Amino acid sequence: MFAAYLAVALLLTLALSASAFLTFTRNPQIVGSMTKLDVPESWLPRLASAKLAGALGLLAGLVIAPLGAAAAAGVVLYFAGALVAHLRKKDFAVAPVVVLTLLAVAALVLRLLSA
Repeated sequence: MFAAYLAVALLLTLALSASAFLTFTRNPQIVGSMTKLDVPESWLPRLASAKLAGALGLLAGLVIAPLGAAAAAGVVLYFAGALVAHLRKKDFAVAPVVVLTLLAVAALVLRLLSA
């Protein structure tokens, strides 16, 4: 189970890190998506920080199992919130959010099973 957690955690860490970088640098596509969802631009650094914290927590979870589980749970909640935000605005282009949510759920389950 640990090998599976390792693979999922690394993949999710890569995705979260890239998303955090694009959010920190105010990538036009990210800003446009957030604007469409009525997310204030002042929230972007906080949201990017949350993604980066999730990525670092998943990596730390390779050594400290409870931290990895907590980070994965936090990422699940983050992307569940993102999914709700999209659906509230009737924005059904949610495939990336759903994929990241499912990856986070997989990371959480695998970390719990391999502890």
